[in-house]
Amino acid sequence: MPELLRDEDKGKALGRLTDWRLDEGALARSVELTSFPQAIQVVNRVAEIAENNNHHPDIDIRWRTLTFRCTTHSEGGITASDVSLAEEIDGVIDAIAPPPA
Repeated sequence: MPELLRDEDKGKALGRLTDWRLDEGALARSVELTSFPQAIQVVNRVAEIAENNNHHPDIDIRWRTLTFRCTTHSEGGITASDVSLAEEIDGVIDAIAPPPA
């Protein structure tokens, strides 16, 4: 079973995950994409990663805005698996919708 991260470790993770925040026992990030199809493309790629890792985020889809929440429900909080998934989600977003130069 994965271990819950200590507050210090969560702080270090958030130092690297600059677009993420703590939200009620989860890592959370919202992102607005340029179109609904682009948002769904991100969701589909994240779904593939989640299935391969057997670790799934909560995803809220509101037109072009996606909100991801990563928490290990079985442990009741944030584990290293959530940090890793958040990093992978960042990679997907950067690949599909790179930030403006």
